[in-house]
Amino acid sequence: MSPQLFALLSDATLQTLLMVGVAGGLASLAGIPLGLFLALTGPGDLLPRPMLQRSVGLVVNAARSTPFIILVVAIVPLTRAITGTSIGTAAATVPLTLAAVPFIARVVEAAVREVDRGLVEAAQAMGASPGQIVAKVLLPEARAGILRGLTLAAVSLVGYSAMVGAVGGGGLGDLGIRYGYQRFMPEMMLAVVLILVVLVQLLQSGGEALARHLDKRTPIR
Repeated sequence: MSPQLFALLSDATLQTLLMVGVAGGLASLAGIPLGLFLALTGPGDLLPRPMLQRSVGLVVNAARSTPFIILVVAIVPLTRAITGTSIGTAAATVPLTLAAVPFIARVVEAAVREVDRGLVEAAQAMGASPGQIVAKVLLPEARAGILRGLTLAAVSLVGYSAMVGAVGGGGLGDLGIRYGYQRFMPEMMLAVVLILVVLVQLLQSGGEALARHLDKRTPIR
């Protein structure tokens, strides 16, 4: 592979990492509180607001059910308003973030709901406030599950970042389409696929290892 193509691969990989990192961080900032809200406000939960929880849940489900490529096209005006353009790495982070928020919210909700209800009831019996229960019981007990969910979200974002390359989003997907497909360079397409596979493996193995370390239920050997 020529130095020029190697430089293109390096730049595209950095763009992909930037898209995934920024979108994942922003989506986590919105998705984790949203997931906690969904987990805490259902009927019989710690802070029951069933009507509001149901309404928010419908919006989350609608966002999750929208195909990503349609979302990218549908929010072009919003993307342009935020970033000043509808193409490039910065623009791609907008649909990536919006696609990841409902996913993260649902995995956080599921992780929190898996916490033993007996621990919550014991904390309530000891006079703990809802805020104390969330901070000292629910989040510590659910952190491994939340981290596994965030890992899945990051892996999904890698795939989405490649997909957004089809509409000028930059990164490895854009490079694979422009050089591997349009210019008939199979070696470039193979390199792009291999880099994406390595990124996914690193994210998955790293996230799982950290989750096992944080999981209180994992026996120490």
